[in-house]
Parts: sequence; C-alpha cells; structure tokens
Amino acid sequence: MSATQAKPRTYAEVAKLAAPALLVTLLAFGLAYYFVGPAPPDRIAIATGERDGAYYHFAERYREVLAGFGVDLEVRPTAGSAENVRLLAGGEVDVAFVQGGVASDAGDVGLLTLGSLFYEPLWVFSGGGGELSRLSELRGMQIAPGPLGSGTRAVALRLLEDNGVLDSASLADLPGREAADALEAGRVDALFLIASPRSPLIRDLVTAESASLMSFERADAYTRTHRFLSRLTLPEGVIDLSANIPPREIVLVSPTANLVVGPDFHPALVDLLLQAAAQVHGAGGLFEQPGEFPSPSYLAFPLSPEARRHYKHGPPFLQRFLPFWAATLVDRLKVMLIPLFALLIPLFRVMPPVYRWRVRSRIYRWYKELRAVDPGGELEGSGLELDEALAEATRIESEVSGVPAPPSYARELYDLRVHIDLVRTKLQERQASEGRE
Repeated sequence: MSATQAKPRTYAEVAKLAAPALLVTLLAFGLAYYFVGPAPPDRIAIATGERDGAYYHFAERYREVLAGFGVDLEVRPTAGSAENVRLLAGGEVDVAFVQGGVASDAGDVGLLTLGSLFYEPLWVFSGGGGELSRLSELRGMQIAPGPLGSGTRAVALRLLEDNGVLDSASLADLPGREAADALEAGRVDALFLIASPRSPLIRDLVTAESASLMSFERADAYTRTHRFLSRLTLPEGVIDLSANIPPREIVLVSPTANLVVGPDFHPALVDLLLQAAAQVHGAGGLFEQPGEFPSPSYLAFPLSPEARRHYKHGPPFLQRFLPFWAATLVDRLKVMLIPLFALLIPLFRVMPPVYRWRVRSRIYRWYKELRAVDPGGELEGSGLELDEALAEATRIESEVSGVPAPPSYARELYDLRVHIDLVRTKLQERQASEGRE
C-alpha cells in the first residue's frame, strides 16, 4: 500500500478518536453559551427635552457618533427632566438626559448615572427695577419657577422651600419665553431659568432694562446643602464685552446635566455612550474646562459600576483595536473559554494514551490470531490444516500491511510482520516435511 493511501486511513483513524472529544466540547460550548449575556441592542431610545433645547441638540450629535458604531439612537423630545425620569422608570426609553436635583428618590427605581456632562446654570431674574440678593425676598410675590415637568421647576421649588417662600408665594406655570414676557409686563415678579449662557432668551433678559439678574451671595451654602449644585462665576463682560454685559461679576449656582440609564441597560453600551459623550462635551464651554466632562462628579443618581470602571481604566482593551461588534462578541464569549480549557487540557492528556491503546490492541489481537496458526504454539489444538493455517497467516499479513500507524508505532508493527513471516516459514517447512513423508 502506498503512503498516499495510508495517510487518509491515518486521518480517518484520528478522526474516529477525536469525534467524541469534539462532540463533548461542542456540548460544553452550547451549555456555556446558554449562560452568556445577550448581545447589545443595535437600537436604543433617548429622552431629551424640547426640540429647541440643548438636550435635543446634544442627542442629535450623539446619534451621529453612535451611528458610526452601528447603533441607531432614537431621539424622543419630552417636556423635560421630570418626564425623562418617569420614562426611564417605566422602561419606555433606555437612556435620558436628566438635570441634577430633579428627583432625590429616583434611586428607588434603580436608575444609574453614567456621568455628568455640562453645567446648567440657574438664572433668577426679578422685575420692577429692584435687584434680589436672597431668595427669601420673594415671599408673597408672583413667581414663574418653570413649567410643569421641567427640571427648572424641580430645582426652583426645592430652593424656594429652603428659603420659606412656597407658603406665601403664587406660582405661574409658564414656559421660558412666556415667563420672560410676563416679567416684562409686570405680571410676575421673578422667574427661574436653567439654560446655557449662550441661549437667546438669557441674552435678551440679561440685556433687558426691565430685568435684573440675581447674584447668589450664599452660593457656598447652597452647594453644601445640595451636593448636585456647583458654584459658578459669570465674569464681568463675558456675554458682551463691547457693552460690558454683565456689568459686574455674577455668582450662580448650577446643577449638571446627567446621562442616566435604567437598571437593565446593557453594559457594553455604557462605554460606547461615554465615548460619544467625550466627543460631544470634551471640548469644554464657558464654564467647563476642556476634558472636564463627562465626569463622575456632580451626580444626580448612583454611578453605574461600568461607568466607574470606564473613568478609572478607559475604554475596554478590545474596543481600542476591534470594531464595536467584534469586541462585544469576544467579550461575551470569554465565558466559553472556561469550559474549553477545562475540557481540552484533560483531552490532550487522554487522547495520546487512548490512541496508543487502540493501535496496540490491534497488534495484540493479531498476535492472538497468529498464535493459533503457529506450529510451535496452538495450531495442534485449533483443528486447522496446514493449508488453512497458511491462508490464515497470509490474511493476517495482508491486514497488517494495510494498517496505518505513525512512526512512533512502526517498531511494533514491523516486529509483528517479522513474526508473521517466521510463522509462515515454519508452516511451509512443516508442509514440505509432511509432503516428503
């Protein structure tokens, strides 16, 4: 038999031995895959705010970044942070922008923060030509604290309550532009706004002669009492240098915008959202230093464990070198390496002895058959004639010649063939001896 014929038979022999091990390994993989976490969704929804607000604008930029990773971000406009918390708690959206200070008991529903994103200063304007120095001066007045469902209203009511104002004040549920018009017309005495200093409405109110911007003299007290607030300084002239607006330094208090998710948010998307947040907010702004945000400080809710790891170690190692889908797949399948190594290491140890036993068992079986036709062995009790014994020896030799064996077992095989030839020679000599008689 040629070497090219022996090799396929050798491969087939190895395949027969490897098939059970492969089957066991595949079953272990199947069992491990059952416990592997689900793949991250390729579509998520984010709750923002009004269409003309900063939250909605930033969400559109997030959508562009996430699209590059194969994730579709559905942007849902809402009334504001309070509604966003409700949508998150009800599982109607996956992620939301939420202003700090909106709901102190939101942790009861398991909401988690991925980080703060930027400052959102609180602006308090008063009318009538007088300037406020403290919120307690608003007792008994008509106040526009922001529309229902807005984050502005949630923060304003909390601070007004701290100053004992709510029991005597009258509240007007007016949105920003309507509240500004009411202040100018004298229908309200003060209004609260949380907005960017670049907001057209803020610029209009800061430059209006009928409105005065309050400077928080007790800003440090507010930031110590409410940890979601930060102290900010609006420098003189920063809004309009030529007109010197504001005409003096103004001290503000500010919550931060938080990126908040539900308790079942997929961990792999946490890193992806934080990478998007770094691209969108990392450049800084009027109050933010470059690289200051996203930040694990100034949080509205408990920080997500995955976000904490991201701030400490950066993006996962695999996401730095592989596409998001590939890195996520490898990360999910890591658990399957455990049964793989648990099975393959013993199998690698068991397979060589099993193969060795299988080859040698065949050789030993042929030795048993050979002894049955050996004139000096068991031939006399086997009932075989010399011709039959010779034919049997020839059959054994033919089978042995066709047996594939690796070089490490060649010695046993050649020894067997020598012994077969020896028995056949003895049979031929016995046959010749009997013929002469």
